[in-house]
Amino acid sequence: MDTIATDSFRNDSTTTSQACHDSATAGNAVRGRLNAAVLRTSGAYGHLMMGRRKRRLFAGLPPTVAEIGPGTGANLRYYRPGTQLIAIEPNRHMHAPLRKAAQRYGIELELRDEGADAIGLPGASVDAVVSTLVLCTVPDPAATLREVRRILRPGGRFLFLEHVRAGRSHPVLRMVQRSVARPWRWFFEGCDVLRDTEATLARTGWAHLEVHRYHVPTLFLPINTQIAGTALRTDPEEPR
Repeated sequence: MDTIATDSFRNDSTTTSQACHDSATAGNAVRGRLNAAVLRTSGAYGHLMMGRRKRRLFAGLPPTVAEIGPGTGANLRYYRPGTQLIAIEPNRHMHAPLRKAAQRYGIELELRDEGADAIGLPGASVDAVVSTLVLCTVPDPAATLREVRRILRPGGRFLFLEHVRAGRSHPVLRMVQRSVARPWRWFFEGCDVLRDTEATLARTGWAHLEVHRYHVPTLFLPINTQIAGTALRTDPEEPR
């Protein structure tokens, strides 16, 4: 597997207010509604802060895209009108605003309320899968990534933007993350600010993995450290 990792600490308007949300479980009705409301009300600010990075990341997407944990539709404005979106979103409180966003941006929506670790799509059936601030919430990120790779066609792309555990060179951020980890996880339906998602991606068996690491200048310090990039599905003949 080829891996390219780069670091960026520029202030390029990439701060985030988009709350994390659980793409695998949505069992608590109160928190499910609360998180849907948070995503819905923070969409405009999230676009202002993250729009440039997302536009670069999503450039050249194919006509059909699967997205795990699309929430209330924060990413739909970056898809071309007419895009066929297969939305894997188990939190049903997200569904109504997600449908409205699809209508607003001219997206053809197929909405599925299953978890990201058990997607009911055939193997090798899509050319691109998108995930933004979702892998922090799934119960088993490795299983979710294997499922993503399973539904991708050979040569298909996985595009991701995720917050991750701060590195050892940033002890203050690590201390902040450790101090808020438990209440943050409860409030945001499983969001784990201590996950090393980059390492999990590296172990999943991609043909090529490109990761850009950066810090966002935001008061939301627990999710200040982030990664974005793409991964290519391993060809069927290659070993897992």
